[in-house]
Amino acid sequence: MLITLIISLVFVIVNIVKAPHVAPEGSENVKVKSDYTLSLVQCLLAVVVMFVPSIIEKKFSIAIPNYMFVLYFVFLYCAIYLGEIRNFYFIFPQWDTMLHTFSGAMLGALGFSLVSILNDQNTAYLHLSPFFVALFALCFAVFCGVLWEIYEFVFDGILGLNMQKFALENGLQLIGRNALVDTMEDLIVDVLGALAVCIVGYLTLKAKQNKPDKPIDLEL
Repeated sequence: MLITLIISLVFVIVNIVKAPHVAPEGSENVKVKSDYTLSLVQCLLAVVVMFVPSIIEKKFSIAIPNYMFVLYFVFLYCAIYLGEIRNFYFIFPQWDTMLHTFSGAMLGALGFSLVSILNDQNTAYLHLSPFFVALFALCFAVFCGVLWEIYEFVFDGILGLNMQKFALENGLQLIGRNALVDTMEDLIVDVLGALAVCIVGYLTLKAKQNKPDKPIDLEL
């Protein structure tokens, strides 16, 4: 994964130098400097965040489940390498929506994992109802989705990008409701993906709680 990101960084930097500032007339699908600048920001961010789980494990002495690492790196690979470098965002129009749905589900699962990790810590033993665990996981996932939209908004303003799709490919800025469509779609699918995982998690915890032969420490 790290090697792929490094190769992607080199590729993006070279193309920032070579790419035109504005797409030639009649060639709207040609990437310009701002597109590669976005890819550069995304690659640098990916290099940083890919080490976050390991840092958290070491700093707080907690064990993050292996499946979360797998989901995390699959998401980064699909978003950065396939999406930005291999142009999947252009090849498949719904690629961004699928990734937001996946990330919402992944973050919902992470929310459940965080509660389980805290439940297993002797220093912070918790007794939480299945409903509260599901609610926490949902709120955690949605909060992370909101942070991502804030990131897109800030860097759109600083670097003159168009991550929130408030403008058309020819530079014409949308107004009113049309300018909000991409952001709201991202937030909606974030919520739906997280909600699906949280409902499954809630039902699973509730079923375990109701089994007398497998008691768990979940109390209101």
